[in-house]
Amino acid sequence: MTEHRLQRRLAAILAADVVGYSALMQRAEEATYAEFERLKLEVVEPSLSRHDGRLIKTTGDGALAEFASPSAAVRCAVEIQESIASGRSSLKLRIGVNLGEVIVEADGDLFGDGINIAVRLEGVADPGGILISEKVYSEVEGKLDVGFEDRGEQQLKNISKPVRAFAVRAGAPGALTEGLSAALPLPDKPSIAVLPFENMSGDPEQEYFADGMVEEITTALSRFKWLFVIARNSSFTFKGRAVDAKEVGQAWCALCP
Repeated sequence: MTEHRLQRRLAAILAADVVGYSALMQRAEEATYAEFERLKLEVVEPSLSRHDGRLIKTTGDGALAEFASPSAAVRCAVEIQESIASGRSSLKLRIGVNLGEVIVEADGDLFGDGINIAVRLEGVADPGGILISEKVYSEVEGKLDVGFEDRGEQQLKNISKPVRAFAVRAGAPGALTEGLSAALPLPDKPSIAVLPFENMSGDPEQEYFADGMVEEITTALSRFKWLFVIARNSSFTFKGRAVDAKEVGQAWCALCP
């Protein structure tokens, strides 16, 4: 009698899941189902193909994929999320990526903690975000044009040991923020930076400040003790609305000691 030996291999696993799928199905079952099928067909599967990923399985609201390279898995995850964010779908995904040893079934299905950790990371990722394990981070850090936010050790459901996790930030904003913090120590008193921006509103009738916008901008600025003033013209756009720079300055001065 021949003893069956389990086949194992090291793999990068990507787990994706639709945010709020159950609630969406309750509100519009057929439309939600059709949209996820379209998302898989037009976004997920083409991205997997471009990055040499293999689709392991799909569920009603998610998908599992295998990659030989952690870098390829993260690149694929970023591409999928950026495609969705650009308007390719009305749905949002959470994505988790892990690197680990997996058990390979005869039909190609995969099992083991390598899979489970990816799924659990996906479950605690931000909507529209990507969360990777420390193993993945150690392999891809410095190799991709993305930034990383250390989320610390995560106690994941049904995983015995905590897993240190990192959120992926496209465009390396984490590195940029760290560089600015190191290069520009915060002053004791508010400072002023003058920027020669053009008037971007283009509509004289919208040269006003909506209620609450001064407070919102100055609150954000006060965290860094910096004020950016528009010098060439008196207005600029903030969240699509025209803003009077004088009112920003007046509100800021009211906050100064």
